[in-house]
Amino acid sequence: MLVIGLILSGFGIGLFCWLIFMLAVYALPFFVGLSAGMAAFQSGAGVLGGLVCGIAAGALTFVLGQVAFATVRHSVLRVLIAAAFAIPAAVAGYHAVFGLSQVGIPSLMWREGFAWIGAIFIGGTAWARLTGLAEPRAMTRVSDRRQFGEADLS
Repeated sequence: MLVIGLILSGFGIGLFCWLIFMLAVYALPFFVGLSAGMAAFQSGAGVLGGLVCGIAAGALTFVLGQVAFATVRHSVLRVLIAAAFAIPAAVAGYHAVFGLSQVGIPSLMWREGFAWIGAIFIGGTAWARLTGLAEPRAMTRVSDRRQFGEADLS
């Protein structure tokens, strides 16, 4: 029975780690949606109104962030948009790894170390996913495309 418990807890921790990496990009839209939903609920919109407002705000944040990242040409603005998505993901990753490490690591120093490593990896994953969604060919000039014999699509 002990072996089955260890195996299942290993699978459970693995599932949580996989979910953290898959949902890293959505940390900022989730925070915005949660804040908007709570504000709507506090102002008297009720449970359903707060839920609809929160979902709408989160979805709008995600879509606007991706559209802004894909259409902005200035690299400093692209870095700022990507950082706006990666930093909340890194903070959420820090707290998630710190919480998961309390299961089997008694030393606070080791838990902090694992939490910082997790924050770096999860923030980097969010950064890579956001930057991977933008098509790099959209950043080339029309004259560069003509030079390589590509059709002018504009």
